[in-house]
Amino acid sequence: MFLADEHKPSILRGAYKLIDLTFHNTVRSVRRGHRDAIFAILTNIIQKLVMVGAFYLFMNFFRSFGGSMAIRGDFLLYVMSGIFVFMVHIKALTSVASSDGPTSAIMQHLPMTPTVSLLSAALSSLYTQVISVATILLGYHLLWTPLEIYQPAGAMAMVLLAWFSGVAVGVCFLAVKPWFPQATGTAQQIYVRFNMFASGKMFVANMMPATMIYFFSWNPLFHIIDQGRGYIFINYNPLKSNLEYPIVFSVVLLVIGLLCESQTRKHVSLSWFAGR
Repeated sequence: MFLADEHKPSILRGAYKLIDLTFHNTVRSVRRGHRDAIFAILTNIIQKLVMVGAFYLFMNFFRSFGGSMAIRGDFLLYVMSGIFVFMVHIKALTSVASSDGPTSAIMQHLPMTPTVSLLSAALSSLYTQVISVATILLGYHLLWTPLEIYQPAGAMAMVLLAWFSGVAVGVCFLAVKPWFPQATGTAQQIYVRFNMFASGKMFVANMMPATMIYFFSWNPLFHIIDQGRGYIFINYNPLKSNLEYPIVFSVVLLVIGLLCESQTRKHVSLSWFAGR
């Protein structure tokens, strides 16, 4: 009476289902902790404004005593060029690292998978951060002073690269978390706090002595921020950073993280968390 559909779904139909599922789960990720996505974006805007204000006052105070940390041009834009890239990177990391794993209750509902959860977390972070940055820059342009960016496409590419590198680091934390949950959480906090300084957002790389560069050159975020300032300011040419390193570093780290996450998914069990 009832005939089973023996036809296998086509590639296009499978891709459509994946995109549709990812879209709805991305919306869910954006609204996590808030009734409306607008509140999530407003929260991010406030966080960025507070950090920009704090660093602006600190670096302006340093300049008043003869320090020289800024590039010739808009000083506030110089501050934002470091803060925004740093925040995009950290938010992508934390969003991916806290995404739903294979033992989450939502995984009991097909066709939900950890891969969709990971992808949705990454896209929701990108959406929130891009909207927040665009809103702040638009308000700055309209209310404060006309905004001039030398190469907007290149500057946006650095924001995307910072997001991509944050996703790569977040996948590694996500893969290790089921094995060492407490240690992973501590390591993640250390990484975030350490990058407040190690990202080099408070310094101009071209003005740093060679002995100091070694403390920052290992960090891909340092290269991304410095290269981004080269696209933003017409009179700045990055000499002590490059684009190849953060790209290769992020790709390799992402591949390693995905391989480790795949192995973790095969061995993880609810019983691991029974006594925790």
